[in-house]
Amino acid sequence: MRARFPITLTLVAVLLACDDHQGTLAPDSGAAVAAPAASLASAASQIAKLRRLVAPFHNFDAAVRAGWSIPVTPCWTSADLPSQPGTGAMGTHWGNLAYIQDGGAVNLLQPELLLYEPEKNGKLRFVGVEYIVPFTDHPASAAPPTLLGHAFSRVPEAGVWGIHIWVGRENSSGMFAPWNPKVSCANAGTQAAHRHG
Repeated sequence: MRARFPITLTLVAVLLACDDHQGTLAPDSGAAVAAPAASLASAASQIAKLRRLVAPFHNFDAAVRAGWSIPVTPCWTSADLPSQPGTGAMGTHWGNLAYIQDGGAVNLLQPELLLYEPEKNGKLRFVGVEYIVPFTDHPASAAPPTLLGHAFSRVPEAGVWGIHIWVGRENSSGMFAPWNPKVSCANAGTQAAHRHG
């Protein structure tokens, strides 16, 4: 296992900066009790809205201009987070501080993090989004927040609750799984030479 503690501590430090933002979790728009077919249709409609929102962010420079400009982690593989078993990688995480420091609100159209896979040519390929809620806003001992009826996972290494939605790259493990077997960090070393895609 490769240790990523300095970067993880950076994430925790960024998240702890929002300590003074008191707030409650936004209602989960997809968690209402409904017939299964209606719930699936509603979730599909919400995911379609998310896909439209992030469509410009396949261009990394557009994502930076839109506010996802904070490098939060290097390219993470499943070996980097023992609390999140699985195979594959997440990619690099780029954060939007306005959404990270929102008091723990959960809003489908305001993902805190965008995920990018480093490519061989040094560019970054958009693969998905991650929503995080710091333990300072929603304690680790509490019931998990939810989004579209899916529970967030505890990520103690980063001091957050988190959930992914793989809207940029299909995931055989599931759209909300923490790791994507199709995502790789094999080209992470090329990022330093060329970050923008």
